[in-house]
Amino acid sequence: MKKRLTALLCLLAMLLPMLTACGGKETETGDNGEKVFRYGTTAYGPAMSNAGLNPHDNYSGWSCVRYGVGETLFRFTETMELEPWLAAGYEWLDDVTVRIDLRQGITFSSGRSLDGQAVRECLEDLIAVHDRAPGDLKIQSIAAEENAVVITCSEPNPALLNYLSDPYGAIIDMDYGVTEDRNVAGTGPFVAYEIADDHVYLKKNPDYWGGEVKLDRVEVTAITDGDTLTMALQSGQIDAVQGLPYASLPLFTDNPSYTISSADTSRVFFGAFNYETPALQDLRVRQAIAMAIDKESFTETLLNGNGTPAVGPFPGNFSFGSGAVTAPGYDPEEAKALLAQAGWTDTDGDGYVDKDGEMLTIRWLTYPGRMELPLLAEAAQATLKDIGVKVEVNSTANSADILESGAWDVYVSAFVAAPTGDGAYFFTTHCLADSAKNRGGYYNEELEALAAQLRGTFETEQRSELAAEMSQIILDDCGFFFASYLKMNFVMKSGVTGFTAHPSDYYEITAQLDMTM
Repeated sequence: MKKRLTALLCLLAMLLPMLTACGGKETETGDNGEKVFRYGTTAYGPAMSNAGLNPHDNYSGWSCVRYGVGETLFRFTETMELEPWLAAGYEWLDDVTVRIDLRQGITFSSGRSLDGQAVRECLEDLIAVHDRAPGDLKIQSIAAEENAVVITCSEPNPALLNYLSDPYGAIIDMDYGVTEDRNVAGTGPFVAYEIADDHVYLKKNPDYWGGEVKLDRVEVTAITDGDTLTMALQSGQIDAVQGLPYASLPLFTDNPSYTISSADTSRVFFGAFNYETPALQDLRVRQAIAMAIDKESFTETLLNGNGTPAVGPFPGNFSFGSGAVTAPGYDPEEAKALLAQAGWTDTDGDGYVDKDGEMLTIRWLTYPGRMELPLLAEAAQATLKDIGVKVEVNSTANSADILESGAWDVYVSAFVAAPTGDGAYFFTTHCLADSAKNRGGYYNEELEALAAQLRGTFETEQRSELAAEMSQIILDDCGFFFASYLKMNFVMKSGVTGFTAHPSDYYEITAQLDMTM
């Protein structure tokens, strides 16, 4: 314990120079009397695939929108309903063509006016270079007018406006481009002036179209160690945090010096199987692994109740969520029976099952950027051992390279399954033959057919029914396993206002953010 405390204090000491660069514990003001907001988060950096602010690069659009640099044509309300943002309105001209009118009087931080040509240039670059956007948007052509764009899709795409609200759809000035340090010119309330893999520093955009920006500067710092994050907030070195360990929340609950903003989200902790692994090609083995994960214990004990055991990809507050599908629960005895049926038994009495002289060993890959994931790995390692499966955990920020190499069997990550309020997103991203993040090579012909049907369905209730049916297919197939849905918490000093957790997990730093300490 003493060694761990010493290590944490050393880590905090290394972070303090960066956190205190503008005035020690007096975090509400910086040099020249500026009002500075210091924010610690576990959700930024290379391990999260969102370092930098270029929305056309992997998941960096999340950083662009979260930190108030970029904005999308449409956004989501707190009830996940679509509303115009940079757009003024829209009209579907036919099943494949939509006209989007733009708000007038908006400029990028570069000084260029937002118009149809700027939007066209941005979206054309997006679909030329991004891995997920072309398959989601299905854009065939974009015509630019002075204050509008007319988008024609290659096929009916009922979820187009939802996908344009994904952070990769942040509209940036392509004349300004992307700088060497991964900066962009957006339309948001803040402009980045320093970007690195572990921090983003921002200053107010004096020409912001959406009203007065209340803060002068914002400093976003990645702090992936939960104890260090807790200590930094307690010591006053930062003003607010995202990703605080659940074990630390009681330190701030009912404490008048702090405020907590929470929101139930569709972020799900789930596992993908590597279908190149021979043992995992057997449905019974996949089922046994899924049935050996104690989701109730994970959410209640390790997450301190800040999560809900998952059935499928979507939580119960969605019409196509967990209440609409079924899957076996935690059942170690049935898991053992399934392994035995598949020929995996403990022939040498070492406590682990084997077959043809080979022990069943699962290489469990995950990453520490979401601190719940290593906890889930440790819990699964223990319960899978109970059924005779050896688990080798690799929790690394270098997970992308290992995924590419194929040296893994189960990859467990956190993903916002329905950030667009629509059921298609999870499947198009992870489950189809052409999905950009189908890391394990999963394929189901019936799922592909339903996905094609979903792409042409405009009626909301029918889309929900199809999404539930698709969820049931991957559950029956045990194509993936799902552990928990996440409740997101922002913890902040009591004088912080306008900093509110949102169910989409997109919007964090806004013009309304303020401090009155």
